[in-house]
Formats: sequence, structure tokens, C-alpha cells
Amino acid sequence: MGHEPAEAQGADAGERRSRLARLEEEGEVAADYLEELLDIADLDGDIDIDVEDGRAAVSVVAEGSDAVALRRLAGSRGEVLEALQDLTRLAVQARTGERSRLMLDVAGHRARRREELQRLAAEAVQQVQREGAPVALDPMNPFERKVVHDAVAAAGLVSDSEGEEPHRRVVVSPAA
Repeated sequence: MGHEPAEAQGADAGERRSRLARLEEEGEVAADYLEELLDIADLDGDIDIDVEDGRAAVSVVAEGSDAVALRRLAGSRGEVLEALQDLTRLAVQARTGERSRLMLDVAGHRARRREELQRLAAEAVQQVQREGAPVALDPMNPFERKVVHDAVAAAGLVSDSEGEEPHRRVVVSPAA
């Protein structure tokens, strides 16, 4: 009654291990690609590989003047980071034969942006709760929209994405 046989539980655990191994492989392939890119660009940085939210997460980090130089790979508004992430995903797909959803961060840009977006979402939630009317935010890329959707859901409100890329935005509304 509601319990899976031991074989099914073992199969699920094996499937999770297999998926984790694939994600770790994606991270390793991405790290190799990024190390070559850093060499070509004559930039110094360390590469951290992890698995977060069911996807490979790769970060290029540095300290001091190396971190300042590395920020060029993020761009002022993350536009270079988005392009680099797309290129890295293509490199992973070329090597593994599977589409990659890996997340890339350079010099902490994405982590800082996540914090900003969570504050922005909290402000929108407060405004919706105070005024009872939907609030439309500025256009965002898919990563940014997901951060906002998650923060809004955690606050108990609802959100939708409206518009077409690159003008797609999140609209926060009162809970139904």
C-alpha cells in the first residue's frame, strides 16, 4: 500500500546515480572548455564544479586583480556571461551528444544578480500585498525570471511571464 518494491527503489537510486554521473561529466567537459578559453584569453581563474537543482553548475572564480579581469567574461549586465554559457553548453553537447542545461557563473556575477533579484521580488510581493494589484517587472532573461518566479512562489503569490524575448517580463499577482 503505497510502498514500492525494493527492486523499484534500487532502480530509482541507480537512475539518480546515473543522472548525477552525467551531470558531473557535463561539469568536467565544461571545465575543460573554459580552461582552454581562459588560456586563450590569458585570464587566471579557478573552476568549481557542482550539481544544483538537477543541473551542472560551473563557476569561474578568482581573487584580487584576477577577479577584476575575469569580470569582463560576465559583461556589465551579464550579456557576455549568457553568450559564454550558450557556447559552453554547445561544447558540452558536442562532446556528450546530449543537450546541456548547465548554469555558468563568472566572478560571482550570477550569484550577486540572484540576490538582487530576490530583493526585487520581495519588493514586488510587498507592493502586490499592499495594493492588491498586479506588478509588472522590467524585462529579464530566463535565469532572472526563474529566480523571481521561485521567490514569488515561496512568498505565496503567483507570477507569470508575459511578452516575447528579449522583452519578456514577470508579472506578480495576488494569490487566487
